[in-house]
Amino acid sequence: MLRYLTRRLLLMIPVLLGITFIVFALLAFAPGSFVSLMLSSGVVNPDAVARIRAELGLNDPWTVRYLHYLGALAHGNLGRSIVFDQPVAQQLVQALPNTLVLTVAATAFALAVSMVAGTVSAVRRNTLLDYAAMLVAVGGVSIPSFWLGLMLLLVFGLGLHWLPIGGGGVTGGVSGGWAFVSHLILPAVTLGAELAALLTRLVRNTLLDVLTEDYIRTARAKGLAGYRVVSRHALKNALLPVITTVGVQFGALLGGAVIIETIYSWPGMGLLTVTAIQQRDLPVVQGAVLVFAMCFVLVVLLTDLMYVAVDPRIHYE
Repeated sequence: MLRYLTRRLLLMIPVLLGITFIVFALLAFAPGSFVSLMLSSGVVNPDAVARIRAELGLNDPWTVRYLHYLGALAHGNLGRSIVFDQPVAQQLVQALPNTLVLTVAATAFALAVSMVAGTVSAVRRNTLLDYAAMLVAVGGVSIPSFWLGLMLLLVFGLGLHWLPIGGGGVTGGVSGGWAFVSHLILPAVTLGAELAALLTRLVRNTLLDVLTEDYIRTARAKGLAGYRVVSRHALKNALLPVITTVGVQFGALLGGAVIIETIYSWPGMGLLTVTAIQQRDLPVVQGAVLVFAMCFVLVVLLTDLMYVAVDPRIHYE
């Protein structure tokens, strides 16, 4: 196990280097920059722009700037925000906990809904409960998350006034139990709705296959209650594809967080990235993408390790 873990961690290095290269190259050739934005808004004159470009090293070839960026990364330096004049690492440290809390809450919501709905749908196959669960699941996959977010905000925030319409977060100045949770509910439900629908169908289909296995028939022949057969035997063996899907879909949740955080003004990595793109703050964009990539790679590794805990037959030599 230790050798496998070490090998996977070492393989992360070229993956992350490739991501930094692609992102840096795309941003280098993207039109517009912070100084051109300043010039178009009339903040500074052309002479000042030329001086700023020289100070920031923007006159150097992008390959030279990339090598300088890698040298800074080797020393743990993600650069400095051009707009806010703060270290990028400091901004990411403030925003990352909010995104992680939102993503974990969305995943927990998706798992809770899908395990219950998928199990009931499989056990009560071809009944009204099964048809209702599948109808909701198809709707959850089909509805765009940004539209669902706006509708939930309109109904529960602006219409019924049950929940706040924005703000919150671990570092968002909201403290207290219900105050924090109330700001988290709508973004988490919106972000986790599509994953919940996907997992519901997966749990149902996987559980239907498991319920036809011989050991399930044997357990029932021994007189075990139906709920014990499902919970202790069938459901555990149906978890492997669920774990795989959750691990793969974590990247989709991070990508969706960019939209959801913007809709609900949730002060996380997504909102920070969108703001940095709008203001051409390239060091922040590069740092945010790198952190997103690291989170995704680590979650995929954690997913592989969880296989061993769920299925003792799996070994990593």
